[in-house]
Amino acid sequence: MPAINAIAADKLVRLLGTPRSPAMIDIRNDAEFDAEPRLIPGAVRRAFTSIPDWAPDFGDASVIVVCNDGGAAGHGAAAWLRQAGADADVLDGGVIGWVGSGHPLLDTAAVPPRDAAGRTLWVTRARPKVDRIACPWLIRRFVDPHAMFLFVPAPEVAGVAARMGATPFDIEDAAVRWTHDGELCTFDVMVEGFGLGAVDGLARLAAIVRGADTGRPNLVPEAAGLLAISLGLSRMYPDDLEQLDAGIAVYDALYRWCRDATDETHDWTSHKPAKSRVRA
Repeated sequence: MPAINAIAADKLVRLLGTPRSPAMIDIRNDAEFDAEPRLIPGAVRRAFTSIPDWAPDFGDASVIVVCNDGGAAGHGAAAWLRQAGADADVLDGGVIGWVGSGHPLLDTAAVPPRDAAGRTLWVTRARPKVDRIACPWLIRRFVDPHAMFLFVPAPEVAGVAARMGATPFDIEDAAVRWTHDGELCTFDVMVEGFGLGAVDGLARLAAIVRGADTGRPNLVPEAAGLLAISLGLSRMYPDDLEQLDAGIAVYDALYRWCRDATDETHDWTSHKPAKSRVRA
């Protein structure tokens, strides 16, 4: 059983990638991080020694502090965050326990440089449809919850990337890392490139995105539906960022289906208590 003010790894892993996932703060020192240079997906690094500086940033948020072993450093940081107003707990067992449980980790070497505010900045073509909504969802849910996305005319993507230090994605340029690779769409490339293939549900979701984005709606049964929703959203929202906000909710729901509900069906009686169903 986890200690007081602690959360078990098996419970936290179920929150990853969902809108209710808490903020996760990795406070390991450099030596500890060098020994395991990956992060829990969605976590951000902060220095334990500067807690007074960054604790107010989390206000009354729900926070999980991730230290190396779930010990004194984590509990001390969580206590400080609580007195600053946050609802803070510690990951029981820390990173060592997380790794020992076989839970997924983010390959931080693949994450682009962050700006002065600690965010990654991305740029792609305007008027997104499938990949250019799916990829921001993946990034915000599993890589950088504070990532920013710029949508610009296709001919200007490279120039904006160079001038603003943004990372381009989903463009036709062989020199760009985050774009289509053969039959794989950009979402596929990101799932693999960030080391997220072991996250429950993402492989199934990737197949749906691939089918919808690469003109193969028959690849899996759900691809045609995602394509229809994506095209509908693009016509509903003339503003790309408003479309992104709406699309995030779509991918939240689709991810939960991929992870938790693929065996569930629905008909006139499936929602009724068993005793009230008509049996042949």
